[in-house]
Amino acid sequence: MIVGLTGSMGTGKSTVANFFRELGAYIVDWDELAREVVRPRSKAWKEIVEYFGKDILNKDLTINRQKLADVVFPHKEKVARLNQIVHPEVFKKDERITNKIKSRDPDAFVIKDIPLLFELTRPLPLDKIIVVSASEETQLRRLQEKGMSREDARNRIKSQLPLEKKIKSADFVINNDGPLEETKKQVEKIYSLLRKG
Repeated sequence: MIVGLTGSMGTGKSTVANFFRELGAYIVDWDELAREVVRPRSKAWKEIVEYFGKDILNKDLTINRQKLADVVFPHKEKVARLNQIVHPEVFKKDERITNKIKSRDPDAFVIKDIPLLFELTRPLPLDKIIVVSASEETQLRRLQEKGMSREDARNRIKSQLPLEKKIKSADFVINNDGPLEETKKQVEKIYSLLRKG
C-alpha cells in the first residue's frame, strides 16, 4: 500500500509521519529528497542557480534555503518554476526508493510525506491520501516557534494550495490541533483500517 501524506506548513506532517514509522510504515520524505537533488553541481542545482542567481548560494556552493525561500515564496510564478525544476528529479529518486522497498518487502506500507502533493507537476500513483490539518493560528504559532516571522509564516501558508481544498481531496484527515496523544490515536486508527483493507 502506498499512501500520500500531506497538509500545509505547520500542520505537523513530520510528527504524523513519525507516528506511522513507529507502527512499521516505511517513510519516503520528499523534503529530504528535494534537499538531495539540489546538491552542488547536480542538474537541478544548475537550473536553480541559472534561474534564481548566485545570491542564493552559501560559500560552499550549497543552496541557502532561507535565501531561496525569501526570493521564491512571495511570488507564485517563482514557486511554480522552482517546483518545475525540482519535482522531476524528486520523482526519479522517489521511484527508485519505492521500487527498492517493494522488492525487499512486497507487503510494505509506504507513506510518502509530500508537502506539495496537490501541486505536483504530474500525478503520482497512490492508493490513499491523508491530509494533516490544523487551524491557521496553530500553523502560525508552530512556524514562529521554528524562528519564522509571523508575516513570513503567513506568506508561506498563502503560497500553498488552501488547506480546505486539500481536505476535500483526502481519503482521511488527521486533525493535529490537539494533544499528541489524540493525533497518535487517529494515526493508529487509520493505519489499522488501511492494513486490513
